[in-house]
Amino acid sequence: MKFGYFTLSDNRYPGNTRSAETLVREIYEQALHAEAVGLDSAWIGEHHFNLLGVNASPHMLLAQLAGATSRIRLAPAVVLLPVHHPLQVAEDWATLDLLSGGRVDFAAGRGYDRLEYGPFGAPFEDSAEAFAEGLDIVWRAWTETGPFSHDGRFWRFENVDVRPKPAQRPLRPHVACFSRPSMELAARRDWHVVYAPFAAAMVYGSLAEAVEIYRRTCEDEHARPPRRAVCSYFIHIADTPAEDLRGREALVRYFQDALVAAFPGDPATAPPSYRYFVEICRLLREMSPDKLTNRSVLIGPPAQIVEDLKLVEAAGIDEVVLYFNYGLKPHEEVKDQMTRFTEEIAPHFAIHRRG
Repeated sequence: MKFGYFTLSDNRYPGNTRSAETLVREIYEQALHAEAVGLDSAWIGEHHFNLLGVNASPHMLLAQLAGATSRIRLAPAVVLLPVHHPLQVAEDWATLDLLSGGRVDFAAGRGYDRLEYGPFGAPFEDSAEAFAEGLDIVWRAWTETGPFSHDGRFWRFENVDVRPKPAQRPLRPHVACFSRPSMELAARRDWHVVYAPFAAAMVYGSLAEAVEIYRRTCEDEHARPPRRAVCSYFIHIADTPAEDLRGREALVRYFQDALVAAFPGDPATAPPSYRYFVEICRLLREMSPDKLTNRSVLIGPPAQIVEDLKLVEAAGIDEVVLYFNYGLKPHEEVKDQMTRFTEEIAPHFAIHRRG
């Protein structure tokens, strides 16, 4: 099982004095640190308009990172595909994959915040359909050997030849699977999946069941083996009860101050494809530090985190991307936690790096 650095660039907190510009620079330095300490990948989120997160251009940050590193994998977490033209997305990420020597792990999703869709004129009510159509266009742009045309509901064009092609043949997408239709799309198209454990527990029953349903869908309905399964986890290494409580309080702060406002949690306005967020939001609003479990956070001393990650490994997860910098954690503490993870926890797992 591999391990990566992950962030959504959360910065929406009452009384927060950390600027968006400071956090973006910190994220870049933390991603550099990820390679230095031996993590396998850096997964950088996309958010717009100073809402949940403040990093709007993961491809720009990762392009800078590509030139400053030699090994680490480069991944968006995730491209908010329906607010972009998929041909532009295909061109940007193919170029990054080519210039980085094939180090991109491309990931896409449809997001959840209506306020990020509006200024772009993007179809929030029909985001599932727009996402599926857009990702098909990206895939064709990377795999068609010559010009191709598309006549769909959201995009239309004729005789387009997308160049350059990615270095990886193919550059297979990772699909963010908060919902079952997204998982079914990934299985149908022979793509990888990315799960958030707390959402997987609500939609499928558990992270292990989510991976198993994906596997069965691939094998039983499409007669082929599953691709990679990746999951994200909040993490806080804590040696004392006081440190444990601080890590839990930071996560509750993240849920209630930064995250819930972004989710479509109002049953009167949530589109049908987002209705499962209503229950997620209810649970997050009622969350307290003592209710947090390993369904959402890896917290405690290294031995406890190793034990929890062994369960994740047994569930069939190929890579865990770790959210170290949630909840206004200081920059130097984040880097220290990353170092401790690679020295005290990662050696308990067989890590076979790619390439």
